[in-house]
Amino acid sequence: MNAMTEGPESRAPSPDELFVVCAMDEIAPGAARAFDLAEADGLGGAKPFRIVVVRDGEGRYFGYRNACPHQGVWLNIGAGGFFDETGALLKCGRHGATFAVETGRCVSGACEGAQLESVAVEALDGDLCISGVALVEEEPPLRHDDDMDETMEITIHPG
Repeated sequence: MNAMTEGPESRAPSPDELFVVCAMDEIAPGAARAFDLAEADGLGGAKPFRIVVVRDGEGRYFGYRNACPHQGVWLNIGAGGFFDETGALLKCGRHGATFAVETGRCVSGACEGAQLESVAVEALDGDLCISGVALVEEEPPLRHDDDMDETMEITIHPG
């Protein structure tokens, strides 16, 4: 199991590894949570990997790429939620398409019959993990005050 501690410069992560995304109890029954992760791009770098993990009322977890098949927009656009008014279906916040939680299949809207892309989710020792994708931990961008060299800034004031 990998808690995403390996960077792309150390070794290529395997898509067969489990990656911890959160503790199981961080997603309540009947709730969903978005995660912005980074996926290995095959060239030593990373590309965005945005997912939504849903926990149904029975406590089962389902994972999907956070992209509506209609135009690829995030599902949680708009009010920020993932569910329709009944709380039983996932809903695209931009176009209103609705999806079955258990299958990701669009049951109404512009992409009816299309499917959300599934992400393998597994509960293990109290953690919620995903597998089937090679995740990497991206290095945060450097801030001005995080310079890694030993140079100094000198300002000369006239006069």
